[in-house]
Amino acid sequence: MPEYPESERPEISAPTADSGLTRRNLLLGAGLLAVSATAFARAPQSHIKPLPEGTLEKLIPTNVGAWKFKTASGLVLPPPDPLSDKLYSEVMTRLYTAPNMPPLGLLIAYSNVQNGLLQLHRPETCYPASGYALSNTEVSKLQVASDRQIPVRKFSAEGVSNSEQVLYWTRVGTDLPTSWASQRMAVAKANLRTEIPDGILVRISLVSNQMSAETDRIVEDFVSTLLNEVTPVTRKLLVGLA
Repeated sequence: MPEYPESERPEISAPTADSGLTRRNLLLGAGLLAVSATAFARAPQSHIKPLPEGTLEKLIPTNVGAWKFKTASGLVLPPPDPLSDKLYSEVMTRLYTAPNMPPLGLLIAYSNVQNGLLQLHRPETCYPASGYALSNTEVSKLQVASDRQIPVRKFSAEGVSNSEQVLYWTRVGTDLPTSWASQRMAVAKANLRTEIPDGILVRISLVSNQMSAETDRIVEDFVSTLLNEVTPVTRKLLVGLA
């Protein structure tokens, strides 16, 4: 091996910090790319075909047993605001009447907003905005078939000129949540399955001074009759029951 004078010896460069940093950056970038690809593959996707406008009007019969459709007006509606306009794909309102029965209001609000963050206005918000004072809300079960009950919420709403007994339920994907927390949980569960759920709120209101076994019976009869008279597809849309 040749020997050089000390002043002429060639310098051998040590590995620089930059080369190590570059390798680390490459490894980090590859890892982030893999995570991004996985996240994209697991991003929630909608598997539900949006309802064409006017679909609810066609799916829900105008005659439900002895109940006859009277008018589409006169019901308490979600407060008008930009969120409500974007929240629901369709809102259907109907007032039904039957012999020797108090008027019965039916509101169905459907949402298929494709953002994975489904929200539904609950009637506890709508009624106070319209000037009603509410009782405490009760969570109970509603018999909708001989072998099936669904969880519902109900309360009394007292206004200046009338009082209503209100019962409603919500469906989010395949769940029937009874609170804001369980509603958000239903959305999160669907998102974990890489699904964007649709949602529906069904509200029934009776003009009556107090909630009683009789008002419960009237509502139960109306709902069970309605679900028996609609198609399996519509029944699944309303309560997740084919």
